[in-house]
Amino acid sequence: MARPPRFDTDQILDAAVRLAASAGPAGVTMSAVAQAIGAPSGSMYHRYPGRTALLAEVWLRTVERFQEGYFAALGSTPDPRPAARAAARHVVSWSRAHPREASLLLYGAEEFGRAEWSEQHKERADLGNQRVFGSLRALAEALGATGPQDHERITLALIDLPLSVVRRHLRAGQPLPPHAEDLTEECAAALLAATQTVAAGTGKASPHHKPHHTST
Repeated sequence: MARPPRFDTDQILDAAVRLAASAGPAGVTMSAVAQAIGAPSGSMYHRYPGRTALLAEVWLRTVERFQEGYFAALGSTPDPRPAARAAARHVVSWSRAHPREASLLLYGAEEFGRAEWSEQHKERADLGNQRVFGSLRALAEALGATGPQDHERITLALIDLPLSVVRRHLRAGQPLPPHAEDLTEECAAALLAATQTVAAGTGKASPHHKPHHTST
C-alpha cells in the first residue's frame, strides 16, 4: 500500500503564503517551501511540476477564497445599495482576518508569474475576474447606472478605494485600524449615492430606487 503524503496541499500553500507575505513572490521557491514545512525538496515536485505552477496555485487559491466572500456580500440582499456597501466592507474585513493573504494580493498576478502560467491556470484567473466585473456591471444596472463614468465610480467604490485603505496600512506593517470598515463603507456609500444621482438626472434611475430615495 502506498504511503499517504505527509504534507497536504493546504499545508504547502499555507507555507508559500507565509513566505510571500514576508519576502514577496521572490521568496516563494520550491526549496524554501519545502524547508518551511520540513519536507525534502524533491517531494515538492511530486505535487507541482515547477515553481511557476506553485506560484499560480498560491495566487489562485488566495484570490478565490477572497472572491467567495466578496460574491456572498454582493448577493447578501436584493437591494443593491446595502449589498454594495457589504462588498466594500468585505475587502477590509477579509484583509483584517487574513493579513498574510491580503499582503500577497497587493502584488498582483503578474508578479506571481502569470505570463508563464499554464492555460488552465490562466483560465481560472480570467473566469474569476470576469465574474467580478460581471457582478459589478449587474450592480450598476440595478442602480440604473449605465455610463462609463458610472462604472468607474462603482469600481472605485467597491474595489479601488477599499484596497487603498488596506494597502496603506499593510505596506507600513501596521494593523488595520478599528474604524477601517466603517470608513470604507461611508466612502463607498457616498460614491454610490453620486452614481444614483447622476443616473436619476439622466432618466436612468432604477425602479427600486426613485430619485427621492437615492440617499444612503
